[in-house]
Amino acid sequence: MRLTTRTNLAMRTLMVCAVNPGRIIRKHEVAESCNASENHLAQVIHLLAQRGFLRTVRGRAGGLLLGRPAAEITVGAVFRSFEAVLPFTECFAGAENACPLVGACRLKCVISDALKAFYDHLDTVTLSDLVAENGDLERLLKVA
Repeated sequence: MRLTTRTNLAMRTLMVCAVNPGRIIRKHEVAESCNASENHLAQVIHLLAQRGFLRTVRGRAGGLLLGRPAAEITVGAVFRSFEAVLPFTECFAGAENACPLVGACRLKCVISDALKAFYDHLDTVTLSDLVAENGDLERLLKVA
């Protein structure tokens, strides 16, 4: 299993905001901290804002900040927002599923159970858990 770049950037963006509480963060600051393209970040930020993970502020002094407290943002919710739209395997693809084994294969059930366990665990971890008392992360992501 491998996370998409968008999910990875989403978590990095949220962590930047979480270690800079109450401060409006500019997109270019996130890009520098996360070694990411501003264009790619724009798409990620847009989805994070749509889902309420971020709040964006327009204008000259604009930027982004957390849309809710870090303790209320679970890693599972963020991952689902970005990863759940992609079928994990062909057998999860609904109408596009052309697997000839679909009627007899038990692998889908095994994968489904594993994905449920994966997301259930991620639901127990908050953004706050990732950044609290994490001095190394704070040094990397603190915006001056």
